[in-house]
Amino acid sequence: MAIPMTQLGSRALNHSSSDTEAEYDRLRDLARQEAAKRSSCFDRAHAAYESGDGALAHRLSEEGKQHAAKMDQYNRQARDYIFRANNSDGRVAGDTIDLHGLFVEEAEDILEERIKAERQRGGTHLHVIVGKGNHSVGHVQKIKPRVEQVCRELGLQYATEENEGRMYINLQGGEAVMPPPPQGYGGGGSYGYPGGQQHHGGQQHGGQHHGGQQQHHGGQQHGQQQQGGNDEVEQLVKKGLPKLFKALKGCCVVM
Repeated sequence: MAIPMTQLGSRALNHSSSDTEAEYDRLRDLARQEAAKRSSCFDRAHAAYESGDGALAHRLSEEGKQHAAKMDQYNRQARDYIFRANNSDGRVAGDTIDLHGLFVEEAEDILEERIKAERQRGGTHLHVIVGKGNHSVGHVQKIKPRVEQVCRELGLQYATEENEGRMYINLQGGEAVMPPPPQGYGGGGSYGYPGGQQHHGGQQHGGQHHGGQQQHHGGQQHGQQQQGGNDEVEQLVKKGLPKLFKALKGCCVVM
């Protein structure tokens, strides 16, 4: 079965860059083409086997595996490319990770790696840009539920920020209540850092604080804006994420 991918463009980015969007779309499209060829080979191999032509079935099966490997290669390239584009060059604060343009499984694995790294170096929290689901079918957020699942599995509390395309995770095991921004800080933008913080309650479900909306703080750097920026991106990309494509056949691209 081919991976359900469409032309993505601005779905994959939280900023405007037609060249970046075009390259990302090109890589995902190549992956989709290889997925279609893979499926065709496997279908024909099955038909050949049923008809008693074992040699042809084997040849088509091997050809299908080659297309599957190319599909994985293009998807890895697209994943690394868009992750760097959204998280490099000061586009996000050092305590923030942007998961735009990733398959759900890709987003899960990258987030797990980032949480592990942050906790090892004593990080207190993490802001996660998950997107609002504006471009998904039915406007349903698909990365956000997986982020919530990761938090539950790790025993971490989380909250939806005032911008519902962002989440706040407490990495120390306590309630997910964000600290106030630095005094006098201002901000803005679709994924910016409004000056001020407001807690709107929320409900406790199994120790998880979610559903409560909060304004996120003013992009606090904690002395790590750049240190946790490009270096962190490169480390995450180079790790390879061993579980990355464990469920790639059924995943989809979301914002």
